[in-house]
Amino acid sequence: MDVSEPEADVPPSAGMTTGSLARRLGVSPTTLRSWDRRYGLGPATRAQGRHRRWTPEDVAMVVEMCRLTAGGIPPGEAAKAAKSQMGRPQPQPVAPSRPPNHAVAAPADVIESVTASRSASGLPLGNVRHECKGLARAAVRLDAVAVQEQLTAVIRAYGLVVTWEEILSPALQAVGRKWQSAGERYVEVEHLLSWHISATIRHVCVAAAPAQREWKSAPVILACLPGEQHTLPLEALNAALAERGVATLMLGSAVPAEALTAAVQRVGPSAVVLWSQSGSTASLPLAHHVASTRWGIRGARTQSHVLLAGPGWGRGQRPGLLRPRGLQDALVMLEGL
Repeated sequence: MDVSEPEADVPPSAGMTTGSLARRLGVSPTTLRSWDRRYGLGPATRAQGRHRRWTPEDVAMVVEMCRLTAGGIPPGEAAKAAKSQMGRPQPQPVAPSRPPNHAVAAPADVIESVTASRSASGLPLGNVRHECKGLARAAVRLDAVAVQEQLTAVIRAYGLVVTWEEILSPALQAVGRKWQSAGERYVEVEHLLSWHISATIRHVCVAAAPAQREWKSAPVILACLPGEQHTLPLEALNAALAERGVATLMLGSAVPAEALTAAVQRVGPSAVVLWSQSGSTASLPLAHHVASTRWGIRGARTQSHVLLAGPGWGRGQRPGLLRPRGLQDALVMLEGL
């Protein structure tokens, strides 16, 4: 909360405080002040002396700034576009003043860059691509339009595999870590991001793949173990296989053991991918059971390869079972079968 701007006894008509706006947008109050000083993206009017109140028009301007920077546009250019949209005049450049102790101050763009990398999204992202940070910022401020636009753009620009491993997966992991450490906060962010990723993967990737009835090879079964609800990684794998013309059968979340075995016997898959997000859902006995399940006509019965996918299986290799390290590794294994 912005402690310099108390919210008590302030009528709603007075506008939004910097702290409230920062929480809404998923940026830090320091970033908003920096944008005000550097680009004139502050409130058009001031009230109560130094206290700043943001009107709906001011908020709309900063929301546009966030949208543009999240898409990779440099802050200076984004600020000009946001102000132009709201009819604001451009600020005159001001020569920087030297600190009282004559020490050389850090450049403002360096300060803003450090602030953005650490707290602009409020998520523990670390050293990731700028598209990942932009996507996280849009998700934190619950900007569904920006999330959808960025997802579509990065998948079309980089392809599904690079997008998943370098942009989507780090963003999802950061959101998951954040809400686990913050109680119920950020759950809505994870739900929004997950839903849009799922919808975009299906629309951009799966819809563009050839119809599976045209494929002649045995399908790959994709299933989450009993009790496992995280399907997004399997959806990404399903889409990537579809792009490569590999037939799949997606069974989704929390597949009962009996249903999984029955599907293997009926379909005769070339491989079965079992996803486990946490150790609590990983079951080696079930994985070995699936691997030993035989199918096919009498006298020529065979078995399916089984891939253990997801962090729930741990890091070690399991005899008789394949252990991909990620999406790209799983694709290489499955295409080589």
